[in-house]
Amino acid sequence: MKKVKVSLRPIVSGINMPTVLKTAILPGDSVESLFIVTQVGEIFYIRNGVIGTFLDIRQRVLKLGTSGGGYDERGLIGLAFHPQFYYNGLFYLHYSVAGSQGPVAFSESFKPNPCDPSTLNLKWDNRDVKYDHIDTVEEWILQSNGQPQKRRSLLNIRRPFLNHNGINTLNFSPETGKLVLTTGDGGSAYDPFNLSQDIMEIAGKVIEIDVGIHTFIDNPTVVTRFHELPEPIQEMLTVIAKGGRNLTGISFQRFNNKYIKYVGNVGQDLVESVFSFAHYQPIPVTQLVQASMMGSAPDQEGFINFGWRGWEGALPTAVPRGCPGNTTLKEKNIAYFDEAVTTSVLRLPPLISYYHEDPRPGKFAGTALTGVQAYNGNEIPDLKGSVVFIDLARKQSAPPIRGVLAYTKVRTDCKQSDFNIIETDYNFGSQTAYYVSLGTNLNQSRLFLGVYGSMRVADANQGTIFEIVP
Repeated sequence: MKKVKVSLRPIVSGINMPTVLKTAILPGDSVESLFIVTQVGEIFYIRNGVIGTFLDIRQRVLKLGTSGGGYDERGLIGLAFHPQFYYNGLFYLHYSVAGSQGPVAFSESFKPNPCDPSTLNLKWDNRDVKYDHIDTVEEWILQSNGQPQKRRSLLNIRRPFLNHNGINTLNFSPETGKLVLTTGDGGSAYDPFNLSQDIMEIAGKVIEIDVGIHTFIDNPTVVTRFHELPEPIQEMLTVIAKGGRNLTGISFQRFNNKYIKYVGNVGQDLVESVFSFAHYQPIPVTQLVQASMMGSAPDQEGFINFGWRGWEGALPTAVPRGCPGNTTLKEKNIAYFDEAVTTSVLRLPPLISYYHEDPRPGKFAGTALTGVQAYNGNEIPDLKGSVVFIDLARKQSAPPIRGVLAYTKVRTDCKQSDFNIIETDYNFGSQTAYYVSLGTNLNQSRLFLGVYGSMRVADANQGTIFEIVP
């Protein structure tokens, strides 16, 4: 693959942790504005180089950075504009609710032990009292006076741990017109309750929401499983995929009259993955619930399975541990051998994989996949028709920390492909530069990168938004 070099053009700096970057045309306007979502609950927009505040819901968002030294994966993590936003003013938010903090579902630092079966089949009991927080998906409207107002809650989801809530979790499908929600596996490590493979669990799924259905329920019950939802809410939902660990949203790319879908999945210890598929067979939630009540399994032919937790991308999920006799070596035990075998044929192999340790020339040792976007622009010819992705921080022995920008060429057959690093010429100097978010405009002809100077959300105002340019 060709080596590509780009420049980073700063757009705005001094903002809080940016989680979503996308554009929309405001009602009555004629140009696209860039919208920047911050994890703490702000939404800014930039129009013709001038920044303004679109919405501030910091009072609605759970207070972040109170544990783990300020690191946090909760907050405002999803924004999507209705395809008819210009006319109807509707947009959608996904965030962690203020005041919903509870005791975590499992207090110990979890790591499976293949020699101890009791660590491989934990159950999430007493869910109404043992959980970390509640996430909500809401519908809002931009009123004619220019003021946004909440209209209704679509989902209220109880989450067992603070991490793995998803990244850039809300996007509209140009194929179906439905709102697509991506959820993480619930958190901790290694999906201790195996929520992502359980078809009845909301965690670890890709879910379509038909927002055109009026349920007349403004604030649904807080749930963790699909059958707990009120029936009118069930009727809004279909499930596209399961087996996600921590999903980086979904990106659509039109190619030869079909849409190719890309979903990034953050890895555990070994590998980061981007999945790609064109055709899928969604399962209506009402069908899932009916099958569960009858004690049968729903037909899952054509249903997408990313393979977690039996598989970490292209590899069976292993538990690495150091070798005392030689510190340069690691022993890796397959943690969930039976699950890896069971899902080996059913799972979707990743389009690309990159590893936490990678000696190959032209590759890099990654940390965490934080964004995936299709690019169809002409300004960077070598990237046209590509899928661009970012990693939080390249593993290296000496500071300062730098994120990584990379790409792979589109494959209409969605089969495994190779990738290459995109070189950048921006000089961050001694500043830490975590690559935390990646976005695009409406026709995917421009790319935007969110960079932060710390991994602690409590370290405020260390964010810069760049446009990726030739």
